[in-house]
Amino acid sequence: MGHTEAELAQVLHTGPFHLALRAALAVRGLPLQRVQHHLAHRGIKVGVTSLSYWQQGARRPQRPESLRAVRALEEVLGLPAHSLVRLLGSGEAGGRPGAEPPAARPHHTLEASLDAAERLLTGLRSTQSHGLHTVGHQERVRIGAGRQLLGRESQQVVRAHRDGVDRCLAVHRGGRGCDPAAVEVSALENCRPGQVRWDRASGVVVAELIFDAPLREGETYVFGYGFQDGTGGPSTEYVRGFSSAGGQYMLQVRFEQGALPKRCHRFSRATTGAPRGASTPLTPGARHRTVHLVEQGVRPGILGIAWDWD
Repeated sequence: MGHTEAELAQVLHTGPFHLALRAALAVRGLPLQRVQHHLAHRGIKVGVTSLSYWQQGARRPQRPESLRAVRALEEVLGLPAHSLVRLLGSGEAGGRPGAEPPAARPHHTLEASLDAAERLLTGLRSTQSHGLHTVGHQERVRIGAGRQLLGRESQQVVRAHRDGVDRCLAVHRGGRGCDPAAVEVSALENCRPGQVRWDRASGVVVAELIFDAPLREGETYVFGYGFQDGTGGPSTEYVRGFSSAGGQYMLQVRFEQGALPKRCHRFSRATTGAPRGASTPLTPGARHRTVHLVEQGVRPGILGIAWDWD
């Protein structure tokens, strides 16, 4: 879509919401970090991840505080009052005939986890944690004999977008019924743990990982960390969400002896509310009991591996 005032006016009239928001951001030339800054000055806290999901169509702002943020966005972006809110078909805005229907409600556990993660991330974010791009991410997940998520370890390669970045924020989501207060965070390589926060209802843990030294713009950094869990019930999938395009991602799931599932498959989703796309069967090796996926160039959306026990 072109980035002109005329085309912005057209998409504000026709929708959908995420295309209208994306066009407004492009025409005004405002990066998401600046938009977040303007909203904060108005007393509204919205994470960059949420703003990114909104403009991609991955999630729709529907809660009262989110609708308040959308009204403030109209002011920040110099748009007519209610021009964005009405595209959501919100009862507050009165809706309109033919308005885009609300997005399908995703699995409640994933949705609750995303909301909780965003709240926790917003509380931990600082100027020292902004400005990183992931070049590569290798993630190894362990499933125990009781079919529970025992934990995971990650090695990440990042590149700094600016001088002074000295930490990264990592998110862990436990299995159903887990105790996030009992999850242990380990700094395995080239970092040390900072603040750790968790949300009991969703089982989400967010940890701050502090680098050995601040990075210079353009500098790369390798670090490793882990989450030790084992507190939840039987697990049937592991997913990773991506809010923007990135580098290579590798996910490996290892099953304990005697706890090999009957079927495994790789899947993807364009958004949290979308149905799963075409799946690819994966067969665990008899000796090492692992399955994996590799994505050379990550795109916004969700990647995961699921399995069936029966």
